[in-house]
Amino acid sequence: MDTSSGTYTAKLIDGPLEGKTVSTGFLDTGDPQPRLELSGDGGKRYVYSRGAGLEFDTPGDDRPSAVEYRFIETVFD
Repeated sequence: MDTSSGTYTAKLIDGPLEGKTVSTGFLDTGDPQPRLELSGDGGKRYVYSRGAGLEFDTPGDDRPSAVEYRFIETVFD
C-alpha cells in the first residue's frame, strides 16, 4: 500500500470552527497531520492540534478515516 497518498476527514471539535470538517492529506509516513493551520476571515489563521479521537471506516486501510482536532490559537497576519 502507498502510505503517502490519501486523505482523511479532520473534525474540529472546539474553538471558532467547532463542528466543521475539512479534508486533509496524510503525512508521507502515512500518519495524520499533527497540526492544522486553517485560513479565516480578515487574515486570521486558526491553529488546531490532533486530538485522541480516531475513526476507522475504510475497509482494507489501517489508517484512520477521521481524526479529531482541538483548537490551540488564532494567529493574526
